[in-house]
Amino acid sequence: MALLVAVLLVGLLGLVRTHVVGPVRIASTSMEPTLFAGDVVLVDRRPVQAETLARGDLVTFRDVRDGTETLKRVVGLPGERVSIVDSVLHVDGAPVSEPYVVDPDDEGMFNAQVVVPADSVYVLGDNRLVSVDSRDYGPVPEANLDGRVTVRIWPLVRSGGD
Repeated sequence: MALLVAVLLVGLLGLVRTHVVGPVRIASTSMEPTLFAGDVVLVDRRPVQAETLARGDLVTFRDVRDGTETLKRVVGLPGERVSIVDSVLHVDGAPVSEPYVVDPDDEGMFNAQVVVPADSVYVLGDNRLVSVDSRDYGPVPEANLDGRVTVRIWPLVRSGGD
């Protein structure tokens, strides 16, 4: 009986982890200084609809190029016009404050203007100099969205006051 309960518990935890909420380890430096390589975040894995997201949300998604799980910040929502002018993100012609961005002056070479299609979002990493994001592969379709980041769970406290 105890073995059956243990098997059922493991199965239930597996379902919760893949379909409700689960941890994700950050693999790159593209989200610094918000998240560092090795940090672990908790991701709400319930289905994500593009119109329910807000600018600034952190999402995980399957990379449109190779299917790997990726984490970036939503900066453009369906129907919005996104551009970077003089190293400043603009949405529908208005500048957007991004205090979390590392070295915004380093992104001055990207000058394209993109209209985000319906059922898609435009995502960027906070560390724009090293991030591979929607500037490279375009908007992310809603079908590729895996979840929304809810909280960093590791490290519990970052030295320097976090």
